[in-house]
Amino acid sequence: MIFKAFEELFPTVFAEEESQDVEEQVEEEVEEEEEEEEPEDTKPQLEEECGNSSKCASYKHHLEECAARVANGSNENCVEEFFHLQHCIDTCVAPKLFAGLQ
Repeated sequence: MIFKAFEELFPTVFAEEESQDVEEQVEEEVEEEEEEEEPEDTKPQLEEECGNSSKCASYKHHLEECAARVANGSNENCVEEFFHLQHCIDTCVAPKLFAGLQ
């Protein structure tokens, strides 16, 4: 009974169906997007190279020493060492990465 009152006050409205042309356009756009190839991301490779470079070797060494201490039961974390290494890597990668974008 209550539902009938709601149906009278708020009649059900159905959306109109889209025309066939709109659906075809959407399919064509999706196919075009799939055909475009994404350029290769060089950042992970540059990060690996910089992480292994002599510039960041001391930071990497400190992080490895800290990780060994933690593995042996030390009650510390290696966040500081990690951020120092990551900063060194980012400083090394940035000029190379942006030079490739220009």
